[in-house]
Amino acid sequence: MTHVLEADGLTRSFGGRRAVHGVTLELDAGECLALFGPNGAGKTTLLRLLAGLLKPTAGTARINGQLLRGDATARAQVGFISHQSMLYGALTVRENVELAARLYGVREPTAAAAQALSEMRVLDRAESAVRALSRGLQQRVSIARAMVHRPRVLLLDEPYAGLDPLGAATLTEMLARLRGDGATLVLVTHNIAEGLDVATQAAVMHRGRVVRRERREELDVGSYADAYRELVGGVT
Repeated sequence: MTHVLEADGLTRSFGGRRAVHGVTLELDAGECLALFGPNGAGKTTLLRLLAGLLKPTAGTARINGQLLRGDATARAQVGFISHQSMLYGALTVRENVELAARLYGVREPTAAAAQALSEMRVLDRAESAVRALSRGLQQRVSIARAMVHRPRVLLLDEPYAGLDPLGAATLTEMLARLRGDGATLVLVTHNIAEGLDVATQAAVMHRGRVVRRERREELDVGSYADAYRELVGGVT
């Protein structure tokens, strides 16, 4: 069986340090993996490997059976949302999102950009320069840019950081809709309740390894936070 997102023994070393060590996972359409772990656990490095932005030291990552590092078609199916906006500050909101649409070869990029901005409720700021926006609005634009090409896999690194309550609610609503449409999500967050609310699977990373992973219906939500702290030794 071919899964939408697969990692097999995925490892990444920097010098003599293994940031990600032997991670194996499989996700199918409509699933969301909530990934928890203390700072320095390797979560962001894992997302960058799954996005095809880093070359693994060992192991493989595949999208719909296609090797990420060897196939641009596979990488084009991935959207990546970082806690850093990585937007072009001198360009307008519309120009940032439309540029991404054109780079991904989206048909009618202007209309696609408008749709993505509307979904994140920032269409009214389309002609504003990004550098003039608040941190929360910039994050909404960053999410719209990552979504403009309708990726089948969406990787999210602390996407709620900086969002106001409206932005957070809009993002949660969008994630639920994406899952309903068959997208596959990996969500990194320090907020356990927030992650479990949208997850179908939950996992904990510590020192580069996945040390716990289970389906959402198999875990006890009430005791999960305490079990997490015990597992990682109280490190945040």
